[in-house]
Amino acid sequence: MQAFPDAATRILPIGSDVDLGWTRHEVRQIAAELGFSLVQQTKLVTAASELARNTLVHGGGGHMEITVLGGGPAAGLRLSFVDAGPGIRDIERAMTDGYTTGNGMGLGLSGAKRLVHEFAIDSRPDRGTTVTVVAWVSGVPSPRAEPR
Repeated sequence: MQAFPDAATRILPIGSDVDLGWTRHEVRQIAAELGFSLVQQTKLVTAASELARNTLVHGGGGHMEITVLGGGPAAGLRLSFVDAGPGIRDIERAMTDGYTTGNGMGLGLSGAKRLVHEFAIDSRPDRGTTVTVVAWVSGVPSPRAEPR
């Protein structure tokens, strides 16, 4: 397993389709190094892919912050997707299955929420959006959940 520096947060830009590929690659690689099972990795990468695409398409681009939490079987991964786009005017509606402002199936935000252990969204009209998700290797939070 790779050694992660204390309180290490990597920031990856999301400004193009190429960046979407890099975000998926980095999430999968770090999740594998932390000991996430293949199923857990797939869920986390799927959530990250949906949220990164939303950051690009609806937020006009931004970045992903990836932070390792805890260690060993109590390790987790926190991903924050940040943009300075138009924001989400009605978060409750946006979280409803089937709601879409584009041509998709309307499962991006609600689907991502179902794939992770923790989900938070902060959005204000004309001020941007931050969506943060956390997944734990063991499925439960570490008693020491601060970044390593």
